[in-house]
Amino acid sequence: MQAIMVWGENSGFIPMTCTQKLRSSEHITASDTICPVTEEDIPDGGTRAWLVAFGSSISLVATFGIVNSYGVFQKYYMNTLLSTSSSSTISMIGSVQPFLIYGLGPIVGTFFDAYGTLLLFPLGSCIVVSSLVILSFCQEHQVYQFFLVHGVVFGIGTAMIFNPALTVLGQWFRRKRAFALGIAGAGGSLGGLVLPILLQSLIHRIGFPWAVRVLALTAMVHLVIACLTVRTRIPLKRSTTWRTMIDVQGFRDVQYTLAAVGAFLYFLGFFIPYFYIEVYAIHRGMSEELSAYLPAIVNGFGFIARLVTGVLADKFGVLNLSIPSSFLSGALVLMLWLPARGGTSIVAFSALYGFFSGPFLSLLPAYIASRSPADKFGARLGSIYVGVAFATFTGPVIAGALVPMVTQSNFNKLIVFTGVMLISGGLMLALAHAKTLLEKRRLLPRSTSEDQIHER
Repeated sequence: MQAIMVWGENSGFIPMTCTQKLRSSEHITASDTICPVTEEDIPDGGTRAWLVAFGSSISLVATFGIVNSYGVFQKYYMNTLLSTSSSSTISMIGSVQPFLIYGLGPIVGTFFDAYGTLLLFPLGSCIVVSSLVILSFCQEHQVYQFFLVHGVVFGIGTAMIFNPALTVLGQWFRRKRAFALGIAGAGGSLGGLVLPILLQSLIHRIGFPWAVRVLALTAMVHLVIACLTVRTRIPLKRSTTWRTMIDVQGFRDVQYTLAAVGAFLYFLGFFIPYFYIEVYAIHRGMSEELSAYLPAIVNGFGFIARLVTGVLADKFGVLNLSIPSSFLSGALVLMLWLPARGGTSIVAFSALYGFFSGPFLSLLPAYIASRSPADKFGARLGSIYVGVAFATFTGPVIAGALVPMVTQSNFNKLIVFTGVMLISGGLMLALAHAKTLLEKRRLLPRSTSEDQIHER
């Protein structure tokens, strides 16, 4: 019999003898014994599992919700704190956040596979809250301070929470995995709905420094709850090496590779409307008071979409929803944002773009999970996120270069670039889906990879 380590509710990690399977969502104690975890062992529900989903969602409210609120920061930086800096430089502060969140995916994913959330969540929470407090003391026109604190430090802290918050759900859910990931992803949208309105109101009432300190306190409360509720379930490796941080074996799978390319292209354009829709609305004559609600509208409809598509994806398949949403989000950019000249059309675009683009963030991990062994999911998702990191960093920077001055012709270039990238990402996913369908019809041989997992 094989001795392994499992988490004991009161005793930490306990050496166990492999004699029987994990039971549903019950807590594991020193009297329980388990066998190596398989897909059939995953609870797929229960109080403990749904508490983990809730905690993951709460953690993204306080982290990715702030990332989704960068439009408010960008406008205030451009008009007040960093008014002497270029829009491209200010965009770089916002784009370095998702760059680090996704780029550190392999490192964070490997540490998660080895140590779970007990190390990453508390440390990441401290970094996130501390960075927001320090941000409130940054000096006007000192762009390097904002870049280091709001971009680099905050991005590192968020990376330590974002990746485990999504990955851990693969240990608790199988048939309901897309729905659970949708709940978690909806947390980022909910934060992006509430926090921009809160921040905008607080800036007018108590000033930027104290507004950010209130934001830090709000984040701290959410992250404490997350630290208490999110737990890993399967035995941990308790060790890691640099060689395991990027699992290149996944790229032997053509569908996995096509998903990686599609994610890179999609994320080149994904965040641009979040950063620039408010600036564009003011350029077209919308009042600053009304334009401040546009990021909240985008995130509000994204919140609804992630919950709805999470349920539907478990029933109809992840790609059957992510492909249409990718194409439609790109089409909306080209057919609605490009000709938009008035407030009504801009608000309509914000709502529809949030609804159709929002699901991609949670559907991508669900698809990668369907093609990855459970014990390699963290590393494989992290490998995908390396490409996404470069896309999220370069996309807004390219956008800033396309709009050196706020003119309609410059915005037209930015909008076309955004739409083409979104549609191109959807095309790659469509090719991955087409290959899967061909394999199922026995027109192409299936991959011989030993850890290939059946895809819905």
